[in-house]
Amino acid sequence: MSQAGLPRRLAAEFIGSAFLAAIVIGSGIAAQRLSPTDTGLELLENSAATAAGLFAVILMFGPVSGAHFNPVVSFADAALGGISWRDAAAYLPAQVAGCVTGAVAANLMYGLAAVSVSAKHRATGAHALSEVIATAGLLLVIFALTRTGRAVSAPAAVGAYIGAAYWFTASTSFANPAITVGRMFSDTFAGIAPSSAPLFIAAQAVGGVAGVLIIRRLYPAADPAEAAGALVPREAEPIREHS
Repeated sequence: MSQAGLPRRLAAEFIGSAFLAAIVIGSGIAAQRLSPTDTGLELLENSAATAAGLFAVILMFGPVSGAHFNPVVSFADAALGGISWRDAAAYLPAQVAGCVTGAVAANLMYGLAAVSVSAKHRATGAHALSEVIATAGLLLVIFALTRTGRAVSAPAAVGAYIGAAYWFTASTSFANPAITVGRMFSDTFAGIAPSSAPLFIAAQAVGGVAGVLIIRRLYPAADPAEAAGALVPREAEPIREHS
């Protein structure tokens, strides 16, 4: 049996990433409008919607692509033997384009300009450390479960982790270069200024490397099949005989 073909997986990564960005940014806009004088309540509303939405989106697209929606997850999966480096590289533009599309959709759903470049500056040492920890932790949640035969729990666990990381990190846990790029295009509660994005992306890359090193140490896979990092098992397609 073989996994879904690359075009189908890229479509799933694009659409899933668009949903993810729309959930994060759209719920941030709603929170900003519903609770304009209470930042804590805004964050609670944004984080709760993101955690629940992420759980649902992973369930939707996991059987096709593994529901990465995140270049760090894709390249970690390649480093751990789950997908090829070529496929990980192909996932990246689909994920970034999806997140930008989702940001535009969120803006339009709330009657805003399709694109509004964020002015929210977040580039501090505390934010960078937060992104390193948040990203490494995300990888640990995913691969600890998939490498120990508990992938069925991954959608809920990932949603719960990201929801919690909104609160225990100073950066509100982007943990994803694609969503970082997407959030530049919405000058709203969940946005990030373009000048802050390079620090976030660099910190996420460092967190990704750290996460892979920890996973290799704690969860060595017995065989390549156990190394796959899909958040839920990918759908199989019939093997086609070649004439």
